[in-house]
Amino acid sequence: MKELKVWYNLDMRQINYFEAYLDDFDKIVIYMSKQSYEGNSRLFYLEDENGKLENLEIQTIEPTSRNYNKYTCKTKNPIEVGKNYHILHEYARRCPLKTGYITKLASFDEQFSYDGNDLGATYTKEKTVFKLWAPTAVKVTLYLDGEFFLMTRKERGVYEVSITGDMEKKAYRYYILVDGSWQACEDPYGKSSLANSNYSIVVDIEKFKDEKPSLPELKHYTDAIIYEMNVRDFTAQNQNHDFKHSKEFLGVVEENENTIQKDIGFTYLKHLGITHVQLMPVMDFASVDENNPSVFYNWGYDPAQFMTPEGSYSSDPNDPYARISELKEMVHQLHEAGIRVIFDVVFNHVFEMEDMPLAKSVPNYYFQMNNEGYYSNGSGCGNDFDSKRAMGRKYIIDCCRYLMEVYHVDGFRFDLMGILDVDTMNQVYEACHQIDKNVMIYGEGWNMPSFLDGEQRATIINDYKMPHIAHFSDRFRDVVKGQTRIEEVYQKGYCSGDLSQLTMMKDVLNASVSDQYTYRYFMEPVNVINYVECHDNQTCWDKLKECCKEDTRERRIMRQKMCIAAVLFAQGIPFIHSGQEFARTKYGKANTYNSKDDINWLNWERKDMYKTIVDYTKDCIRLRKNYACLRYPSTQMVQEHVSFSDINSTVLCYHIHDEQEDLTIMFNPSNQEFSYSFEGIRDLLFYNGGVDHEIVNGYISIQPLSVIVLRKGGSQ
Repeated sequence: MKELKVWYNLDMRQINYFEAYLDDFDKIVIYMSKQSYEGNSRLFYLEDENGKLENLEIQTIEPTSRNYNKYTCKTKNPIEVGKNYHILHEYARRCPLKTGYITKLASFDEQFSYDGNDLGATYTKEKTVFKLWAPTAVKVTLYLDGEFFLMTRKERGVYEVSITGDMEKKAYRYYILVDGSWQACEDPYGKSSLANSNYSIVVDIEKFKDEKPSLPELKHYTDAIIYEMNVRDFTAQNQNHDFKHSKEFLGVVEENENTIQKDIGFTYLKHLGITHVQLMPVMDFASVDENNPSVFYNWGYDPAQFMTPEGSYSSDPNDPYARISELKEMVHQLHEAGIRVIFDVVFNHVFEMEDMPLAKSVPNYYFQMNNEGYYSNGSGCGNDFDSKRAMGRKYIIDCCRYLMEVYHVDGFRFDLMGILDVDTMNQVYEACHQIDKNVMIYGEGWNMPSFLDGEQRATIINDYKMPHIAHFSDRFRDVVKGQTRIEEVYQKGYCSGDLSQLTMMKDVLNASVSDQYTYRYFMEPVNVINYVECHDNQTCWDKLKECCKEDTRERRIMRQKMCIAAVLFAQGIPFIHSGQEFARTKYGKANTYNSKDDINWLNWERKDMYKTIVDYTKDCIRLRKNYACLRYPSTQMVQEHVSFSDINSTVLCYHIHDEQEDLTIMFNPSNQEFSYSFEGIRDLLFYNGGVDHEIVNGYISIQPLSVIVLRKGGSQ
């Protein structure tokens, strides 16, 4: 993907008449509005917390585009971070010296980064130790169970206090004196909270530690079949009260007489054949009122707390243990069913930066900012996380390790992963792999226009730098189904009838790991997530309804099936959006992140309406599992064993031949009938669905909108 133009979000600078920022240990940048003293001052003083003044050396003066004068000043001695300072101009007005670009310097990390694994509240029955990393803070006070406790500043800017007695389930937060004012915030390392992120809670996490159920070995990423779902959507359609725990963690794994009889919910999920469930965000997000969870809807890509489960999915958001135990139980039951669990994590941005504990504890540190004080906005959310900072990277890794150790999660899908850096993603994998060698790490490798240098971004173009990280293939999506943006809804892909995409279809079925058909997109098949539908954009069914208006409903069903077959038969890692296998619709809406339940929910009635697609999907899954040649883990194997031909530049013939198997898979997205001749006999494994040991001899007719799988060697 080509480099995009960087755009940014305005920060807090040049708002007040008189402002000062610490941009280096000996560098202070001062802004004076031209509406006050015409922005002019011949001198400035640095005042320490004892009232002592130091005359600053003015090095440069320059006007800004926002009607200020900018003064760059130098101190005689390095500033001691964590002390209270003010700046005075020649007219004796003062302003606090605020944290500026200094937090972006390598020297800041060298002096203050902390490698301990004890941040947050460490509980025992006898005492609880609270630790907060806040090197720029002047004071930090713990507010616990109605009392204030002054914390002591330790090495590397860690504030600490030990409280004797049993503090289990006690509510707490921190009050931080930084940049001249007190800030109240929850614990960035908090493990649970009351509703709506109101107070962190002391948790005895040992009560929740248990053994992870044994699961079959995942030899390669390509052995996975990923099914994306939303906790709320999965059981929100509850007109007949099939789910006691509708819209909750426990609803995902609920089985009762109704769900078993109707083959819906968890019962259905177990029968589908997928190997992994990818859960849209389940850690605490800010845009749903947890006390009134049905009033607002949101997917959850607006994080508030990274180690605390979302309260709207629990039975009681004000019971701090309910959300932990119920999330754990959901994961446990999925594991018992042989299904691994991927958490969709959102580290690229936060909901409201100014309100986040990370931002309050160390201003500017955790978010990408340039030396002019502007915040990067490649995420489009007003802030981009800065994973290159030592403690930013540590925070991401600490969160992932915690979620694996406590919730036994099997991997992570990183939202807008291209905002983060390559080294962070590699270290995330290494840390998680030490816990579970079968862990999967993948994400959206889009090249987002952040302040991070393009060579360092965790993007598709840099996938060769991240051998254990997989990326969603937008190329596969657009070639198979057609362009996804709403203004491109009428553009077709190969399976929706654009035969000019034949050559590109060969490339994406080949996992885009060679330059035989176009430029190489990925290094290995284990780096490729193949999909035609996810929570973003229109569903595949809605897209086909728009771009294939000439088709009857029956023909659209055939195209929907063909798209699913392409995902499940291609080299790489298959990814299915929940409900895709029964023609999920959002009534043409593309971005339903805050639409109501009746737009986003899984309509279980469609499972029966489109049973043929469900059965077709199950057959594709069985075939993929039965034939290892559909899931080669290396580029070398793909190049040695996969080839293509075509019939009349229309039907694509996908050949896979190795020592064990010889398969030919044919896709005919046209309305014409073709024939395919061969020597000897073949097993007909699949003809628009599974076939039970049918033998064909020398010839087969390829009906319109058909997918066929032949196996050489006779019946097995």
